[in-house]
Amino acid sequence: MPTVNRRLFLVTGLAGAAAGGALVVPGLAAAGAGTAALRYPFHLGVASGDPRPDRVVLWTRLAQAPLDLDGGMGTQNVPVDWQLATDEAFTDIVASGTETAVPAEGHSVHAEPGGLTPGAHYFYRFRTGTHVSPVGRTRTAPAEGSTPASLSFAFASCAHFEEGWYHAFRHLAKGDPDVVLFLGDYMYENNSGHSDVVRGYLDLDEVDKLDEHRLRYAQHKLDPDLQEAHATAPWLAVFDDHELENNWWGVDFDQQYRKQNAFQAFWENMPLPRSMKPVNSAIPLYRTITWGTLARFHMMDTRQYRWKQAPNNNNTNCTELRRTDRTLTGSAQERWLLDSLTSRTSGWDFLGQQVFFAQRDGDGRASTCDVSEDAWDGYPANRDRIVQGWIDRKVRNPVVLTGDVHRHWACDLRRNYNDHDAPFVGTELVTTSITSRGSTTPPAYPERNPHVHYVGHQRGFVRARVTPQQLTAEFMGVSSVLVRDPAKSTLSVVKRFHVEDGRPGLQPG
Repeated sequence: MPTVNRRLFLVTGLAGAAAGGALVVPGLAAAGAGTAALRYPFHLGVASGDPRPDRVVLWTRLAQAPLDLDGGMGTQNVPVDWQLATDEAFTDIVASGTETAVPAEGHSVHAEPGGLTPGAHYFYRFRTGTHVSPVGRTRTAPAEGSTPASLSFAFASCAHFEEGWYHAFRHLAKGDPDVVLFLGDYMYENNSGHSDVVRGYLDLDEVDKLDEHRLRYAQHKLDPDLQEAHATAPWLAVFDDHELENNWWGVDFDQQYRKQNAFQAFWENMPLPRSMKPVNSAIPLYRTITWGTLARFHMMDTRQYRWKQAPNNNNTNCTELRRTDRTLTGSAQERWLLDSLTSRTSGWDFLGQQVFFAQRDGDGRASTCDVSEDAWDGYPANRDRIVQGWIDRKVRNPVVLTGDVHRHWACDLRRNYNDHDAPFVGTELVTTSITSRGSTTPPAYPERNPHVHYVGHQRGFVRARVTPQQLTAEFMGVSSVLVRDPAKSTLSVVKRFHVEDGRPGLQPG
């Protein structure tokens, strides 16, 4: 793995801006000569995503004035050149091209170089006029049928801009993961509401217009630690609720224009392929990324197709909540997931999704429904079909990866949680938030839910290492998100677990 000075990469682009952007890069043609003269437009950094064995998505978004509603770009179309090289000096350029950044797409760029070498690291950059972007590093997935010796990845969620500094993103980048999963709540539609926030969103009401969404993403993306995390490895990104509205639900959500604006802005600001560009108020979000025969990531959508949360009437409305036709995934996504799991070509199957999967029964009694209606507990029949589906298909190592709840959790999965002697059939790993606040009051769940092995209250992320023999998951915590000085926010492993190949059940390590 090449040594990468990512801080230098990020500073390079900003230095160009400070000097008027007059950077000359041999071999990179000056795109945009026919357009109006631009000020430095790469303030929002670069990113890559959705790696396949032969291709990857490269992303940037032009913004001369990132905190203007239109990014300071006006109505012009802007040609943007891109390059992909095997070395950070760009002496071995293997692919290049030109994309056009247009107002209707927020002047975002989604380049998709193909014909690449499987399992290879690359460096990439963009240019328009004389302005050159920071450099990012990415990689392709291993070849189909190959068996990588290992895979390292990190997953994170819930990065409220106002509630903390993004030290966790900086630490995540320093770990050099092969791939990063972001499991929702990349931005928040509402202000924090706390009186002691460390930094503020621009003074907008709850965002619902497209230009307001673009502005809110821009505020996030100006953060250098987030830029570093994007520039270090390809991302697999999905949304949860706060990219649109707290606890929103599927096709019957009654503000379709808000869905359309939120989905469009999400696509514009994430390293997603053109095939995932939303059409009106729908976006094709769920997909599978393979990592040779070692692992598969089934990236799921737990918002767009769900039924509205069941009214629970003080934990007594179990009949409605337990209806067998109640769905979180929708029938098409459920079939897609089970069909994907039918092919037993992977040692480890990771379900990258947004809301708590295991049962969390507050009173521990099967006769009541003391659960979160917004999580899988609110749709237990759908969960049961998926779990029974992977049991029937003899999926070797199913592992659910989750965000949303602002705490670290480690859980074993059962088919029947009310039988505390029932065998384990999988694992759930839940990441805490990057910054979003979580309660420091210890929940009562572990005492009444013995499949729960750990609850942690730090801000941070989870990093994992996978081999054919074992999964090792480390719950990472930062000491503070409230101090600006990076030296005063340290990272530590707060808990470590192992899962052995073919043997469901978390083992402390």
